[in-house]
Amino acid sequence: MRWKQFMTPVESMDTEEAKAYLANHKEGTFTLLDVRQPGEYENDRIPGAKHIPLPELADRLEELDPEKPIIPYCAVGGRSRAATQLLSTRGFKEVYNLKGGIKAWKGLKAAGPAEMGMALLRGDETSQEIIILAYGMENGLGLFYNSLAERMDDQEVVGVLTKLAKIEQKHKHRLFDLYLTLYPAVTNKDAFEADIVSKVMEGGFTTEEFMEQNKDSMKTVPDVLNTAMMLEFQAMDLYMRYSEKTKNEKSKTVLYDIAEEEKAHLKALGRLMEQRA
Repeated sequence: MRWKQFMTPVESMDTEEAKAYLANHKEGTFTLLDVRQPGEYENDRIPGAKHIPLPELADRLEELDPEKPIIPYCAVGGRSRAATQLLSTRGFKEVYNLKGGIKAWKGLKAAGPAEMGMALLRGDETSQEIIILAYGMENGLGLFYNSLAERMDDQEVVGVLTKLAKIEQKHKHRLFDLYLTLYPAVTNKDAFEADIVSKVMEGGFTTEEFMEQNKDSMKTVPDVLNTAMMLEFQAMDLYMRYSEKTKNEKSKTVLYDIAEEEKAHLKALGRLMEQRA
C-alpha cells in the first residue's frame, strides 16, 4: 500500500511555470516551501520560501495554511515530491511539486542563514514600525548606491548607480504614502524621518559590511545590475521571512505589500539589463 501511495502522480510545475505563477500572484496568497536541510537553505534559496525540512514536515503542518496553494521544492525534485504527496493526503487543496528543484531554477536566489536580518524584528511590531523599518532599509540602500557612485571613475557605471539610487528614492515615497494612508494625522515628513535608522540595507546587510565586501566587484554596469538584483531578491526574501514572524495581521499585510514592491523593483532592473543586452 505504501509503495502504491509513493507512486501516486502529483501535480507539478516546471521552473518557467513556477516563475510565471510567482510573478502573477500577490505575495501572501500562496506558500513557497523549501523542504531541504538547513545547510542547503542557507547556501541558496528561492526568495520568500518558508523553510521546513522534509523530516520535520509531518510534525509542523500547523505552520502551513491548507487553503493556500503550496509549491514545495528541494534540490532536484525527489524530496519535494514526497512533501507534495504528504500535503495532498493531509487536506491541502492545491499543491504543486517544483520539477527539477532549485538546481533547475533559472534566476537569482537569496542566500544566508535563516536568522540573517531577523534581529531587527521582535515579532510584535505595529504596521507603523514595519514601514519605518522598511523605509530605513530603502534609505540605506540608496545611500550605498550614492556612496559607491562617488568612488567610481567609469561615468556609465556612475550613471547606473545614480539611477538605482533614484529608484530607491521612489520606493521611499511609496512607503511614506502608505504610511500616510494608515496614519493620516502625520503630516511632517521630517519628523517621520527622525525615527529612521539607515545603517541597514535591504536584505539585512549593514551598509558598511556590504561596501567593504563588494566595492571591488562592482566596477562594470553588468556587475552593478547583477548586484542590485541580488539585493532586491534578498530584500523580498527578508520581508517574507518577516511576514512569517510577525504576529500582527495588519503588519503582515503591509509586509506582503512591500514584497510586491520588490517585485516591481526587480522588473525595473530587468528592463535596465535588457537595455544593456
